[in-house]
Amino acid sequence: MKNSNKTIIDVRSEGEFGMGHAEGALNIPLNEIERRVDEISKIDGEIILCCASGNRSGMAQQILQSKGIECHNGGSWFAAENYAMAL
Repeated sequence: MKNSNKTIIDVRSEGEFGMGHAEGALNIPLNEIERRVDEISKIDGEIILCCASGNRSGMAQQILQSKGIECHNGGSWFAAENYAMAL
């Protein structure tokens, strides 16, 4: 989802992402989050993180917030679109 000034970042692996993801989501696996902070910091609007259950997206949220990037943990990828709509 990259509309209404909201971007969903799915932090699952590329393989997991390929098996299904929220419409319009970007795939940045958790193990790439730290080295892609500059790229993520340039995203305008709300950033919603998701994964399979909310655990990895919670870890990604901690990393990004420690770098000064505001973001939200949307939980599982299939719930992230609804979470984004509620913000």
